[in-house]
Amino acid sequence: MSSTAAAKPSPERIFDTLFAYQQSFALKAAVELDLFTAIGEGADEPASLAKRVQAAERGVRILADYMTIQGFLRKENGKYQLTQESAVFLDRRSPACMSSIGNFLVGDSAIENFKGLAASVRKGGTAVAQGDNSQPMDEFWVNFARSMGPMAVPMAGVLAQTVSASDSRPIRVLDIAAGHGMYGITVAKMNAHVHVTGMDWPAVLEVAKENARAAGVSDRYATRPGSAFDADLGEGYDFVFITNFLHHFDIATNEILLKRFYTALKPSGKALTVEFVPNRDRVTPPMAARFSLVMLANTDAGEAYTFEEYDKMMRVAGFKDCSLQPVPDLPQQIVIAEK
Repeated sequence: MSSTAAAKPSPERIFDTLFAYQQSFALKAAVELDLFTAIGEGADEPASLAKRVQAAERGVRILADYMTIQGFLRKENGKYQLTQESAVFLDRRSPACMSSIGNFLVGDSAIENFKGLAASVRKGGTAVAQGDNSQPMDEFWVNFARSMGPMAVPMAGVLAQTVSASDSRPIRVLDIAAGHGMYGITVAKMNAHVHVTGMDWPAVLEVAKENARAAGVSDRYATRPGSAFDADLGEGYDFVFITNFLHHFDIATNEILLKRFYTALKPSGKALTVEFVPNRDRVTPPMAARFSLVMLANTDAGEAYTFEEYDKMMRVAGFKDCSLQPVPDLPQQIVIAEK
């Protein structure tokens, strides 16, 4: 084949991109029907699978074939098997299952906001009525808290290593916009010296308290209901967790928030910020860089910020010794800053 023929343009990427919504809804449907758990339990043929998930055999066969085409299942001699990926992350029996995240990531609000993306591009911020995320939206954020907890656990394990105690003294952690609470809860579960204070809207904190009780750490999990902008945060914390929060706001707003968090820390306390952090070119690595578009569709002024931008924000707020900790095999990184 000549080099000219090899370089011939193809519309395949265009079609794949325009059809991508079908992949999202197919995976969400498979999770909703509990397809992966059923296959993991041994219902590996269309008839038995349809009976197990209480759906039409034709519908189940077509959906399972589609999941096979997408790489979430294997099919041999008419029988389906889980891939290693789906067995770990999509079978509800797995402790690492994160199938619930589709309820938020492919929720009605997310879809509606992206439908109006052209308007958001013209405006330079979300086209929806409320996009500053500084006011309570209980239904939206409670859905987030109930859906996205499993996604936080791997990174929380990394935070636990950073918080690791060298002695038996109590370690106080302030978890900003705690949501499901799983960052602080997981760290407390892994370290008996850790005492966590979760801060968020009251309705959202009810989910965090449920998770703390389920994890057996409710005696070391306190709450401070309210807004990160004006709630009484307390003081004397060893660590403040700022997880997936600063990307909702512009730089000037973040500097105001960070000054509040700085004040809440004890001398030599540390802020641990978990975020998608793109490189200076803002197009790599892909998952971190793509997140700015999510913020354009959903917020007035949020963005995925570079480390250089976080470093400047932290220093304006008073922090020093700001560093970036890459986390292997996870799409986010940790910005560490000391008081």
